[in-house]
Amino acid sequence: MIPLPSPAWKDLPARDRLLLTAHALFYRDGIRATGIDRVIAESGVTKVTFYRHFPSKNDLICAYLEYRHAGWIAWFAAALERHGGASGMDALVATLSEWFGRDDFRGCAFINSVGEVGSTVPEVVAIAQRHKREMTDLVATLLPPGVQRARDAEAVTLVVEGAIVRVQMGEPVKAVLGSVARLLEGLAPQP
Repeated sequence: MIPLPSPAWKDLPARDRLLLTAHALFYRDGIRATGIDRVIAESGVTKVTFYRHFPSKNDLICAYLEYRHAGWIAWFAAALERHGGASGMDALVATLSEWFGRDDFRGCAFINSVGEVGSTVPEVVAIAQRHKREMTDLVATLLPPGVQRARDAEAVTLVVEGAIVRVQMGEPVKAVLGSVARLLEGLAPQP
């Protein structure tokens, strides 16, 4: 069984148990590799209960991504602020280092999901696009104000996406982050 966020997870409402179980399994093992029967069994609910909350696997996938989005964006904003003692781009690199260093890091749930089911579940693409827009908006706050801010934020986000994929493919975190820092030199606000 995958450890869930709370030791008393069995006391949570059935929908929450299903969502937390799906989150852990989908992120770790992938959406296609995780069947509904496994989510049901590991969450400790019945099939009837599952289908009462999620009429289809696609509904569960979308709920998982919405849950992941809310948690990840909140963490990202807090981490950027926590590492904000340095320049904006240094805060971004430190935040990425924190994420990439986690034992459970398996890349971006949104990139992974679009790659797995985006062609058959268009809602997944829409959720992923919204997630990336919100991430880009947070990145923009690290950049100097001006007419180039939005364009620079898009470029920085593209660099971040590449770094995520490279680390997921097994490249050394330190080397990847060194390349990211090199590419982002000069974008931070000057004192």
